[in-house]
Amino acid sequence: MIHVLAFYLFAAILIASAVLVIMSRNPVHSVLWLILAFFNAAGLMVLVGAEFIAMLLVIVYVGAVAVLFLFVVMMLDIDFAELRAGFMKNFPLGMLLAVVLLAELVLGLGAYRSGTLELGVADGTAATIAGRSNIESIGGLLYGEYLFLFEAAGLILLVAMVGAIVLTHRERAGTRGQNVRRQVYRRPEDATVNVRPEVGKGVSL
Repeated sequence: MIHVLAFYLFAAILIASAVLVIMSRNPVHSVLWLILAFFNAAGLMVLVGAEFIAMLLVIVYVGAVAVLFLFVVMMLDIDFAELRAGFMKNFPLGMLLAVVLLAELVLGLGAYRSGTLELGVADGTAATIAGRSNIESIGGLLYGEYLFLFEAAGLILLVAMVGAIVLTHRERAGTRGQNVRRQVYRRPEDATVNVRPEVGKGVSL
């Protein structure tokens, strides 16, 4: 009984927060409602036994993506009047896309109910190992059967990150670069200077 109540509670809050993401006039409020939607979606994933996906939603989407959106929105100087004008300008195109997506959903449901679409049937190969949780089973697959593919994906992401840093690095004119060798071999007498100021004399500007 408690699972049913938790499902309806998470689902109701998720739908309400998703609607408020779209309807909020303030972009900061939209991001906050989006974070609430992610948390409730994670709760639904826990109810169905997908703890790994729930952790991904909280750690990756809430902890990284949504917080990044929030920082970007708060740091940018957004003109809300211009934002609303752009919304009204693109409203017909948005409605057209919404109608197209709705038509695709209706056609997909109609094809599924008529029996022309056959969905895949679970064969048991991806079932969790007895006595292990969902996270342990996924970890066993990633670091067992798919270890080399997992490491290759990590190397590709590392190369992409280094490439992005190299492409966006710009040296500013008029600034000196860091000389590591000079810093390592610097002597104390070269770094400090002992001065004996006269009595009553301060710093001359």
